[in-house]
Amino acid sequence: MYPQNVGILAVEIYFPKRYVDQAELEKFDGVSTGRYTIGLGQTRMGFCDDREDVNSIALTTVQNLTEKYNISYKDIGYLEVGTETIIDKSKSVKSVLMQLFTESGNTDVGGIDSKNACYGGTNALFNALNWVESSSWDGRYALVVAADIAVYASGPARPTGGAGCVALLIGKDAPIVFDRGLRATHMIHTWDFYKPDLSSEFPVVDGQLSNSCYLKSLDVCYNRYVEKLIAKEQIERPTINYFDYMLFHAPYCKLVQKSYARLFYNDFVYNSEDPCFKDVQQFKNMNAEESLQSKELEKAFIGVSKPSYTKKVLPYLMAATQVGNMYCASLYICLATLLSNVAPEELLGKRVGMFSYGSGLASSFFSFQIVKPIDQIHKILDIKNRLDSRVKSSPEKFNEVMLLREETHNKNDFDVVGDGSSVEEAFFKGTYYLEKIDEKWRRFYKRRI
Repeated sequence: MYPQNVGILAVEIYFPKRYVDQAELEKFDGVSTGRYTIGLGQTRMGFCDDREDVNSIALTTVQNLTEKYNISYKDIGYLEVGTETIIDKSKSVKSVLMQLFTESGNTDVGGIDSKNACYGGTNALFNALNWVESSSWDGRYALVVAADIAVYASGPARPTGGAGCVALLIGKDAPIVFDRGLRATHMIHTWDFYKPDLSSEFPVVDGQLSNSCYLKSLDVCYNRYVEKLIAKEQIERPTINYFDYMLFHAPYCKLVQKSYARLFYNDFVYNSEDPCFKDVQQFKNMNAEESLQSKELEKAFIGVSKPSYTKKVLPYLMAATQVGNMYCASLYICLATLLSNVAPEELLGKRVGMFSYGSGLASSFFSFQIVKPIDQIHKILDIKNRLDSRVKSSPEKFNEVMLLREETHNKNDFDVVGDGSSVEEAFFKGTYYLEKIDEKWRRFYKRRI
């Protein structure tokens, strides 16, 4: 028999202490006013100097989760990391995290890393859920870590950077329960975003193709999810109104608004006579491929969906718009924002849809319900105050740090000193940071207490 109510028991997040204001970055880059803030929907962007890497942000998040929720490392039996920030072609981030387990003596921990662009965190989550529901489960917790540092070469893609990590503790009798049998996936081969040059942190990006792949994947996954829901629940075709909230992978927040509008278009295709679609009847005979290219259609459905978007989506983009893209952690920072920004009593009984996308490509649409109070999670996350406690840096300082990361990438045999800012200036308390890379490229970390 399956363990009951498998899902999330605890959530912890991490994002950098320093950020750059996107309006100031527009001026510094010499682009038109609103290019980043309106065109991308981004207001601030978190960034790391070379003292932080994917290992350090994962160490920080896991250690903080266990301390804040009083979790023993002995009680964790599975740990999987989703990331595309590759600093070693062989050694997993999970293996680095095992140093946190040393004192407990627990080395019996399954799982390694999952990699496929921004989808790795979702794959790690699915594997953790599957482990708890399988014959391999030994009664202990599973831990999912989604972590990435998103950096781009100087140019139009750089404002879509960011950094962050989310850790999810998975187990039975959880307050946040994933809907079993309601997981729809779409995976194909494409070259929309990839990182073939291992000497650089920067990706190769076809932005227009990536946006198109994202929206096409959303169409496929949403409709497959709906088909599975109909078969499972024996109900008439549901609409987006079936969900109380919707969470999306957010490479930039303007794409999320377009994506939510796209779900309304999919509902329109199946029931164009619904009164809510009375003002978009001119698109009734447009085929799916044409609809993806039509800016007029996109604008019209953004208008139709806007009242719902303002309530069900926009408030939970707060961290995404103020920190930026976190790749694998992006979808899950939106989840954390929902849990932090809505009163626990208001979330009880609510169903939440989630769409995950990773270039190359892999995508899934799935859902969960909140079946018990989440007061402790809500209190611990405290995202607004954590965002407000950050320190603003100038665009000049941000540019300096980006150059520093580029210069020290793949470097060995040196003490990592960063950009000259002190540990207290650069890191929150409880943050791990890189102190040294020796001649054999072995990395050593220290924690700001």
